[in-house]
Amino acid sequence: MSLAARDERLLEVMDDPNCDPVRLHRTLRRFWAVNGAVSRWGRVYRNHVRPALARSTGPVRILDIGCGGGDVLRRLVRLARRDGFAVEGVGIDPDPRAWAAASSGAPVDGVSFRAAASGELVAAGERFDAVVSNHLLHHLDAVSLEAVLADSQTLATRVCVHSDIARSRLAYAAFAVCAAPIAPGTFLRVDGLRSIRRSYTRDELAARLPRGWLAEQPAAFRLLAVHRTWRFGVRPDEEAPA
Repeated sequence: MSLAARDERLLEVMDDPNCDPVRLHRTLRRFWAVNGAVSRWGRVYRNHVRPALARSTGPVRILDIGCGGGDVLRRLVRLARRDGFAVEGVGIDPDPRAWAAASSGAPVDGVSFRAAASGELVAAGERFDAVVSNHLLHHLDAVSLEAVLADSQTLATRVCVHSDIARSRLAYAAFAVCAAPIAPGTFLRVDGLRSIRRSYTRDELAARLPRGWLAEQPAAFRLLAVHRTWRFGVRPDEEAPA
């Protein structure tokens, strides 16, 4: 097996509509453990989300596309509320199985989940201060990636941050060992390793991003696709109408 190039043909078990529903539910509900260890959302919040929210003068909204088990959105809303923001969090996933898993988690005031795709929110005219995703980009083919990035840019009034894995041999080896204790009864280990094989390097991601987006690598195993709207650098009292 080589990690020199993305394996775009490799499918993850959880993306199979006929996979074991019990194991899938366990997988989605245990994402919090993986995300807590590797996703670095505390840093992403401090460096990208909080500065964007701080430029709003009223209540703020955060959208999580492909929300999975819902743990990332819950964490972001808690962090924002701790910093004094009046915040609403909306998590969407077109897979009703993911919606069911996210909705079954511990409730957080102001957080809701919908079985929906990003294009539906665009069609409805919804807007959010921050649009995020976690471990979504590597699941998408080229057409779907382009659509999600375009939808994100339309839905976000301030910032988009899509966080994903940086493919490397070290990431693969480390995950193979570290995921073992929490993997029994789930797809976490097998799909995590497949995710790494499907993921991008920074240069590969940069080559796929449209104009105005940046590929960042804030940590060894972490990539970010970031887009800030033209309003981001303007003080709230100077903003022109959209």
